[in-house]
Amino acid sequence: MKKALLVLSGLFVSTHLYAAPPQTALCATCHGQDGISPMPIYPNLKGQKEQYLYLQMQKFKDGSRPDPIMKGMVAALSDDDMKVLAKYYAELK
Repeated sequence: MKKALLVLSGLFVSTHLYAAPPQTALCATCHGQDGISPMPIYPNLKGQKEQYLYLQMQKFKDGSRPDPIMKGMVAALSDDDMKVLAKYYAELK
């Protein structure tokens, strides 16, 4: 019984750690659900460095990297949202 509970709790933790954050719905149209863009004009996010992804989102938000589409996409994201997204895409292998 203890072994079964241990296995089940491990499965819960595993799926919880790798579940896509809800904010990825914003990114998926252009950058793909799995971080691989379906269109060559948009960059792949999968496996990029976490710090790089986070900094780019910050720059889009503050306007230091001008892009009207991306500025609109990140406008409603909090700093924590951007960190979660950066971590998620960086951890995709």
